[in-house]
Amino acid sequence: MNTRIRYVSLGLLAVVSLYTGLWAYFSPTGWYANFPGLGLSWLPQLGPYNEHLVKDAGSMFLALACLTVIALRHVRNTRLVQTTGAVWLVFNVLHFSYHVQHLDMYGTRDQVLNAVSLAALMLLSAVLLVPTFPGRRGDTQ
Repeated sequence: MNTRIRYVSLGLLAVVSLYTGLWAYFSPTGWYANFPGLGLSWLPQLGPYNEHLVKDAGSMFLALACLTVIALRHVRNTRLVQTTGAVWLVFNVLHFSYHVQHLDMYGTRDQVLNAVSLAALMLLSAVLLVPTFPGRRGDTQ
């Protein structure tokens, strides 16, 4: 796999996890009321606010950010990048599966944005599982 693709995939996943994790952990009520931002609000429809649950979600996203940034710094380490991709893929498949079963609580625009954004995160995760070609200079196993 091209190193540039790894950089882009890991970089986007790092941005998403830092954005979500920092906001959820340090401003849990603001995150719950206003996520994903830009005038949209997707969380209140899912149930009542729970600070503990929101802070746990923020912590999990920050842990994912930590792993992703480490993989980004060692982007030529295939084993690390694939492990990071696998961790993200497990989360994103389960996250996507939940949300597509509960799209009925949103209007059409938010249904489409939910499905597309969560599918894109799954794709970014899956791309990281693609192995490098043997003998590529600088790639480690």
